[in-house]
Amino acid sequence: MRGPIVECVPNLSDGRHSAVVDACAAAVAAVPDVRLLDRTSDVDHHRSVLTFVGPPTGVATAARRLATEVVARVDLRHHQGVHPRIGALDVVPFVPVSDVSMTDCVRLAEDFGAWLADRYRMPVYLYARAARRPDRVRLADIRRPGFEGLAAALAARDGAPDLGPARPHPTAGATVTGARPFLIAWNIQLASRDLALARSIARRIRERDGGLPAVQALGLELPALGCVQVSMNLLDATVTPLWRVLEAVRALASADGVAIRDAELIGLVPLAALRDVADHAAIDEALSVTARAQAALEWLGVRDARPAMALELRAGLVT
Repeated sequence: MRGPIVECVPNLSDGRHSAVVDACAAAVAAVPDVRLLDRTSDVDHHRSVLTFVGPPTGVATAARRLATEVVARVDLRHHQGVHPRIGALDVVPFVPVSDVSMTDCVRLAEDFGAWLADRYRMPVYLYARAARRPDRVRLADIRRPGFEGLAAALAARDGAPDLGPARPHPTAGATVTGARPFLIAWNIQLASRDLALARSIARRIRERDGGLPAVQALGLELPALGCVQVSMNLLDATVTPLWRVLEAVRALASADGVAIRDAELIGLVPLAALRDVADHAAIDEALSVTARAQAALEWLGVRDARPAMALELRAGLVT
């Protein structure tokens, strides 16, 4: 791909109905010049994540077409999953990849949010670099009420959204959109059903409780896998790399006599983050870019590891 490239990583609140996710993915893939790079669904989270890239205008069109499918197909009144959510199309971040500034992505988010609010009478929050209020920079702060508490949160003093009405869409709730750097959605499964342990580890490693910088974390139960999970967002892998998070979780779990079962990436990871892991693990620098990425993923214990989990390799930006 050449020219300006933007990544969009929307999270939609359905991980159990393949027909719904298929329709959403098809809506994105049908847009000329846009490449759908990845789709990941989780039954316990009841959530799917799409990753697509393309020129700004194409990505904006794909985001709108995706929203149309999600609003038509996902009804949060009948939704239960372990992952926090306030909307059917829960969050839509725009990420600069090449020849695009963060300011450009803020503008994309604002335009998309205004369209969504007008088209569907949907409350829309702007977060991260697009945030208009300091209490809406962090996604977790916006999402805290959940869909069930959204009406009360919108009706509260200073609760009005950045765009759209101060009342939830009856089936789709609200949407959060914004612009941000690369984020790594990184989950570590423990060989245990001890939810209290997963939550304790999450508290001890996340930044807001005095843990690792640029790390957000929750402890979640995964009934379908018969284990618990430390579910994380790494907001900046140059500040806290993947290997440091893995070693911290392993040490805390080991202190309770629990091993790590495996790990997973939701969506794609920047190649630079895998290079950092490879350097830390002393993986042979003479290996090809692809082989070194594969070795780094295996060192991390990533389930179904493959080099195309790196965004630049999947998009053909690096060979």
